[in-house]
Amino acid sequence: MGEPYFVPGVPLVLDRKGLGDAGPGDLAVVTTGRGRAKLERVLGKAKDIEVVLEGVLEHAGARTEFEPYTEPPHEGERVDLRDLLTFTIDPETAKDFDDALSVVAEDGGYRAWVHIADVSAYVASGTPLDRGAAERAFTTYVPGRAAPMLPPRLADDRCSLRPHEDRLCVTVELPPAGEPRFYRSVIRSDARLTYGQAERRQAEPDVAAALERTDALTAAIRERRFARGALRIESPELAFEFDGRGSVARAWKESEPTSHRLVEELMIAANEAVARLLSSRRREALYRVHERPDPQAIELLLKKLASLEIPTPPAPERLSPALAAEIAAATSERVMDYVARSGRGREAFPGLVLRSLKQARYHPENLGHSGLASKAYCHFTSPIRRYPDLVVHRALLRELGLADEAGPADLEALAKHTSTREREAAQVEYLADALCLAWLLDDELFERGWDDPFEGEIVGMIGSGLFVRFGEVFEGYLPARRLSGDYFELNELGTALVGRRGGGRYRLGDGIDVLVEKIEKSDGKVELSQAGRPRK
Repeated sequence: MGEPYFVPGVPLVLDRKGLGDAGPGDLAVVTTGRGRAKLERVLGKAKDIEVVLEGVLEHAGARTEFEPYTEPPHEGERVDLRDLLTFTIDPETAKDFDDALSVVAEDGGYRAWVHIADVSAYVASGTPLDRGAAERAFTTYVPGRAAPMLPPRLADDRCSLRPHEDRLCVTVELPPAGEPRFYRSVIRSDARLTYGQAERRQAEPDVAAALERTDALTAAIRERRFARGALRIESPELAFEFDGRGSVARAWKESEPTSHRLVEELMIAANEAVARLLSSRRREALYRVHERPDPQAIELLLKKLASLEIPTPPAPERLSPALAAEIAAATSERVMDYVARSGRGREAFPGLVLRSLKQARYHPENLGHSGLASKAYCHFTSPIRRYPDLVVHRALLRELGLADEAGPADLEALAKHTSTREREAAQVEYLADALCLAWLLDDELFERGWDDPFEGEIVGMIGSGLFVRFGEVFEGYLPARRLSGDYFELNELGTALVGRRGGGRYRLGDGIDVLVEKIEKSDGKVELSQAGRPRK
């Protein structure tokens, strides 16, 4: 009998008598100690991508047992909004609906309500479950499944804003003019829409009319946000469908820009409103901060773009951080316009802009959000899946006199922990996407043959080779040794591989035809070779 595959995959001796039902080709969870392993459970066959994704969550430590939980009493008055037309918009596979919207016409404008699940009504501060949620900090998502921050009976049921059921919320009311209002509420959602349904207005007539109002409102909000200097970079997310037989049926980039805007702009508006209130009163919370870019980084970005023959805004000889932020915003707009007009660098150039910026993070003090051109910003709208949002809820409710739970003892340590956990969860999600794409590509090549080239675009490079996006969703690495006709070296700006003898170039954003040479399904890695000369 052969050994099963293990998570975390360390070579160990496993007692034969402890194998149970595990067999060759199985993916299993083991506990280790003193060079030996104990089989905990078998996840399934390692050739099944959905089993592998479960293994990824296990290996990352995202799957944990939930702490004991006793639901606290729901005390205090609430504004009854159950008669207000309300709807949710979420991905098709979502189960945790933590935000809902209502929009009505008023005085030549629109009044909007952003309803957010009142997780604080169910999870008391300092309880074992609260401490566990703080440690997990986030729900970790991989295609088709998730490792939730909160138990499913809360995340997918009691706290989830399911249609036609009474749910407890914290509501931000945004009038057409004047200051927002904040209060605890009870709502009853009238419709659960997917992004596709919202995009097509596939809903009952009254809900479809509300979507039109929301469209008009959020279009105006977005234009005002860009006008004040927010970055204009769009990065569609990957989505996957499984075939139920262990493989990936298809992958695509979600492209429902209008319906995503309906949600995104009102979530940003609610987050800003809460952050403005807390920061104006100098209250500590977990703010979402994105500091201004380093002037040197923006100067380098402009040089890179100029070397790639992309129009850039004029810049003064000396850049301050404030000016650097303005130039970054103007550059993002020009890059997106250039990409739309030329069709060149659709994948490479927006990423070049994003990599020149600092990384957003959590912090106890309001330091502003450069990317959104916002003076005060926090995360408030997803408390089912992000612990910082729950911290902000409690801070807001304390400030409104609606709750008296104490805040975290060490906000600075919590800010660092949640920022780290966010990056770790992002790495897990990136690996899971890469594994799914490797599975799909392997099946696709089995059908079409390995000798049929793909049209690709150079999206990144290092001294030893190129990273190429091809077939709409796939990405692979093309070693420089496989490039024909010369010995290629990375130029000073890192925007091109240049031939030492002939001066030929492979630049970011250039088209290139590639063949797949090797797929490492267990790592989600793809190695490519060149199928022809670069396409300009």
